[in-house]
Amino acid sequence: MKYKLKELAQIQYGKDHKKLKDGNIPVFGTGGLMRYGDNYLFEGDSVLIPRKGSLNNLQFVTGKFWTVDTLFWTKIDVEKVIPKYLFYVLKRFDFAQMNVGSAVPSLTTALLNELEVEIPDINLQKSILNKIFPFESQITNLSELNDNLVA
Repeated sequence: MKYKLKELAQIQYGKDHKKLKDGNIPVFGTGGLMRYGDNYLFEGDSVLIPRKGSLNNLQFVTGKFWTVDTLFWTKIDVEKVIPKYLFYVLKRFDFAQMNVGSAVPSLTTALLNELEVEIPDINLQKSILNKIFPFESQITNLSELNDNLVA
């Protein structure tokens, strides 16, 4: 079924992180994990979408997190879409081609909200994810092994 992204997720703005004290909650920016702070914006599964900068660097997070103001986070309607499935669907888009900025690549909520995505029923989403997870797990394990070899 076709949906507009706004029917699947509320797109939220990140906030300035400079007033956060050091802590154990991950703080994400467009480039990935920046630091750890003492507060969080949301707890749960979310797709993080760059607002400024490297527009194709989508991230999937789970648990408590904070995002800086150059990054959108999503509150996902889990009745319609499994958060990890939405992440994979959105990864297929070339957000850099949707750039509305001049000097700095940028996306807007208005543009993202109108983005059309094809989402099958929950059971098919689960079936697809069950086929992807073993590969994702293997990639993670190999990446950790590679990091240990470099260190």
